[in-house]
Amino acid sequence: MAMENPFEGKEIWFGVGSQDLYGEEALRQVAQQTGEIVDFLNNTGKIPAKIVLKPTLKSSDGVKAFMTEASANPNVIGVITWCHTFSPAKMWIRGLEVLTKPLLQLATQHHKEIPWETIDMDFMNLNQAAHGDREFGYMVSRLGIPRKIVVGHYTDPEVAEKVGTWARACAGWNASQNMKVMRWGDNMRNVAVTEGDKTEAERVFGASINTWAVNELVAAYDKVKDDQVKALIEDYKAKYDVAPELLDSRYDELFIAAKEECAMVNMMRENGCTAGVDNFEDLGALPQLPGVGPQRFPSEYGWGFSAEGDWKTAVLVRIGAVMGYGLEGGASLMEDYSYNFTAGNELDMGSHMLEVSPSIGTIAKPKLAIYPLGIGGKSDPVRLVFSGKPGDAVVVSMADERERFRLLMDEVSIVEPQGSLKNLPCARAVWKPKPDLKTAVQCWIAAGGSHHTCMTTSVGREAWEDFARIAGVELAVIDENTTARQFEKELQLSEMYHRLNNRH
Repeated sequence: MAMENPFEGKEIWFGVGSQDLYGEEALRQVAQQTGEIVDFLNNTGKIPAKIVLKPTLKSSDGVKAFMTEASANPNVIGVITWCHTFSPAKMWIRGLEVLTKPLLQLATQHHKEIPWETIDMDFMNLNQAAHGDREFGYMVSRLGIPRKIVVGHYTDPEVAEKVGTWARACAGWNASQNMKVMRWGDNMRNVAVTEGDKTEAERVFGASINTWAVNELVAAYDKVKDDQVKALIEDYKAKYDVAPELLDSRYDELFIAAKEECAMVNMMRENGCTAGVDNFEDLGALPQLPGVGPQRFPSEYGWGFSAEGDWKTAVLVRIGAVMGYGLEGGASLMEDYSYNFTAGNELDMGSHMLEVSPSIGTIAKPKLAIYPLGIGGKSDPVRLVFSGKPGDAVVVSMADERERFRLLMDEVSIVEPQGSLKNLPCARAVWKPKPDLKTAVQCWIAAGGSHHTCMTTSVGREAWEDFARIAGVELAVIDENTTARQFEKELQLSEMYHRLNNRH
């Protein structure tokens, strides 16, 4: 099993601005040199989608046609613009106003250094990006169109890295726009933060969130063929340290867990869904609360998953999985569980009763095991048990703030557990929040952040910032420079801004 490549067949269109004023020879050089820039960026290996250079944009009609075509093409996930020469910004108005794809403004130039001894007016006439990009930038700002701005010579490795990160955010947005979320059952009773406006979510993020009766999953379970289950168990044996009893005295329970995964996957595929949620309070005739199956949704299929009806976190996990495709690490549901308040060694331990995914990276080979679970009222569920691999990560939550959605992020460092955790029969990760535990928790609570998060170890802050900008959604960030007092002020300003500037 492998996640489908979300960048397969996807393109980013590159539009270079100029005008007929410069003459045929200058325009020929504009096209040639821009082609060299695009080829270089494509060959860096840092940009996961192909950049496609389109004909030089020289008129208002040309710009509008370019933007209209890009917006209508389902394979185009973003647009990059650059002005090699001066390109009067009025000619961009109609095109920019019809653009519906994410926009990146590249402020670069073909030459790296000023040719001090040979520079003349012909050179100055051709190479005007320094003020061409300012003219274009003015119009984009005037129209209030969100875009990422990347500045630097195109051979600077940081330029390709930033363009690549933005391309990943574009793919995340494309996945969000085409997402279907399958809910088996409803929200956990009386829980607030996992609730939310599903209609508004479809309007803002594009994700269609609907419910299927658990009895439909039970029917799908009954239809699963034994051969499919046995093949899946072989996959388990190849990837995990399977507890001996699951291959012997408790094999039937392993078979049930694998059969439940098959049923969930079959239903998801039949309905074109890429994220799912369940609820331990609504399991119908299912024999077990699904464990190993949902844990494998992000790692094996690239799908989002969350528990207790929390579709918002499932959406984030799917977006995180897509943005991180091909990188080390991944995305998973996470839940804050317990603090370590020892002075100088403050830590946060996250887990969930079953559903944390090994996609985030594991210290050792995950163990596939079976233990009792005193919730859900079903037989003992099979689950993967592991500790998260040390490294940098972010935790991101989505909350419904009545008139809008808010994303909230904390940058964290995953560390090794400071003990065996031998009696804890579930997957977990231990981390140091930035800037410190007390400040991070205070700010998180002040912002109304959820106890459920999407943890990503493949992509970090910049990718989520790019995604939030594309989506037009508030993102509050807690990082190494955060203070509680300043965060509260920034939160108040952010609330006012997003209420006044609600693009949706």
